[in-house]
Amino acid sequence: MIKKLLLLALIAVAREAMAEDTQCVRESAAMVETIRGYARLLGQQSISESVLKAVGQTERHRFIPAGSCSVAYADMPVPIGQGQTISQPFIVALMTHLAEVRLDHAVLEVGTGSGYQAAILARLVRKVCTIEIVPALGEVATKVLADLGYENVSVKVGDGYHGWPECGPFDAIIVTAALGHVPPPLIDQLKVGGRLVMPVGSTYATQQLTVLEKIAPGETKMRAVIPVRFVPFTRSQN
Repeated sequence: MIKKLLLLALIAVAREAMAEDTQCVRESAAMVETIRGYARLLGQQSISESVLKAVGQTERHRFIPAGSCSVAYADMPVPIGQGQTISQPFIVALMTHLAEVRLDHAVLEVGTGSGYQAAILARLVRKVCTIEIVPALGEVATKVLADLGYENVSVKVGDGYHGWPECGPFDAIIVTAALGHVPPPLIDQLKVGGRLVMPVGSTYATQQLTVLEKIAPGETKMRAVIPVRFVPFTRSQN
């Protein structure tokens, strides 16, 4: 009798897990279509299919507290603790698209957060180096990324303003926090022909999602894409 009850309980748990997985797949597919729609609505060129595929394949619910599918795949930012958020999926997809990453690229991300942006990049490039200034977030992201098998991602806890010279130079850099200027060390670590994507502007007002292209040593050009609101770029006090 006890064995039968245990078996029934295991079957119930398995069915619940399958139902949750099915919901996550459905919610993820809907999220990708929402991203397509936002791109058209905002007058952006279509998000590349490679980026949309990477977004669709990345289990966003694994990167948020509680792991709720209905929350994870809604097109909105989600708090992840320590005063930080996981960015709106459309913005993550757009920044990845604007960086124009390729399979042979090495990419720097400043602001690891939960590890979600790094996970998407890992599906598209050779190597991802990501820096998080909040130790607790960096530790959790390291574990989640390792548990999910992202072997081409390296996480470092530190001040992202200085970049990660030992891991570069980089074909692309994505910064996931707002600052009034582009940090010069990041430009130095960007290869000629590379792109840096970040929100530029006041941390207490709307910023501009900005693309910087390094067209020659010591020469760059910048363009604003859309207004955004990001958390402030946190600096080390040391």
